[in-house]
Amino acid sequence: MVKIRQVDVAMLDKPKASRPTGRELSPKARERLEQQKQFERMLTRIGDRDTVFEIRLETDEKALTVRQRLMKAAQVTGREVVVRKSEKGWLVGMSTPDRKSRRGRRRASPGA
Repeated sequence: MVKIRQVDVAMLDKPKASRPTGRELSPKARERLEQQKQFERMLTRIGDRDTVFEIRLETDEKALTVRQRLMKAAQVTGREVVVRKSEKGWLVGMSTPDRKSRRGRRRASPGA
């Protein structure tokens, strides 16, 4: 059951100023943030189509999670990259027309 009470109008007009709480990051969150920064630094070094990096996964890392983080870092840095599976992790390189995925619907022809 909810409790209802009448309060002073000043509470609505001038809400209590809340201080931002300086919570410390957990070790896992700190590790994720460091990995994100590492991915962003790596992506800024991709300057041409011949620069390719391999990201090797550790035993406790999930491949799809790492791929998602790579794509997020690419979005943050404003780079178009291609991420492909390798034997031990992921290969990351600059997106070119011949490397782009051909999956999905075909584009409609202009005459149709």
